[in-house]
Amino acid sequence: MGYRNKTYVIFDGDEDMWAYGFMLGWNKNEHMEFSFYNAHDLRSLAADADEATVKRALRHRLENTKQAIVVIGEKTKDLFRFVRWEIEMCLSMGIPMVAVNLNGKRQMDAERCPPILRDTCTVHVPFRAKAIQKALDDFCDGFDTYKQKNYTNIFYPDAVYAGLGL
Repeated sequence: MGYRNKTYVIFDGDEDMWAYGFMLGWNKNEHMEFSFYNAHDLRSLAADADEATVKRALRHRLENTKQAIVVIGEKTKDLFRFVRWEIEMCLSMGIPMVAVNLNGKRQMDAERCPPILRDTCTVHVPFRAKAIQKALDDFCDGFDTYKQKNYTNIFYPDAVYAGLGL
């Protein structure tokens, strides 16, 4: 199962930290087996280190992960210093990404999705534990096949959400 590997989480640490907190709560639920790398726990390093040092530490984490979640909030598309860089690294390293829409959209949200993430082999889901788990299990495990078939802006049909009870 994809979600049993470390999952790198990319998000707006100023605006969307609450969402990461929810995800940590899901991690404690016996039915949700999320295990995350949080780039934002490097704050003590970031306070004293230059951008290159922080990015080097983030890259090391990315090299040791199998998949990434990009939490897409209201301001995510406008973040370039780290969020865009982290997405660029995932793309260049071939790390499958799950785009999670905080506004509940079940497909790519053109208004909020960072331009660099649009039209890539990424699955887009709402901010719901079961939807994220489904994407980590199915999409990330099948990422190579999706990529070979040049699939982009992937989303699940309503029937999948009905099956998940959502």
